[in-house]
Amino acid sequence: MFRVLSMLAAIWAVAACVTAPPVQEMSDARQAINAAEEADAAKLAPESLGDARRFLEQAEAQIQQQAYGPARMNAVRAKNRAAQALRSSVAATEPDRR
Repeated sequence: MFRVLSMLAAIWAVAACVTAPPVQEMSDARQAINAAEEADAAKLAPESLGDARRFLEQAEAQIQQQAYGPARMNAVRAKNRAAQALRSSVAATEPDRR
């Protein structure tokens, strides 16, 4: 009986995570994009920044459709691409260290 209740509790916990809007992930993605923009990524890493913006737009659309799992994944992708854009921008502006 304990096993059955434990399994049900685990399934419920996983389902609750999937059905909740990805509020934190969306916030993280927006902050990462803002940081990349402030580092001039639009000029220094336009492809990565563009990808980040597209992933965020997709996540926003998916939230409107209550597709929270895919929205969460796209928000994380947006954050990761924005972080990549930020790293590229910083590397492009650092003096050459040879």
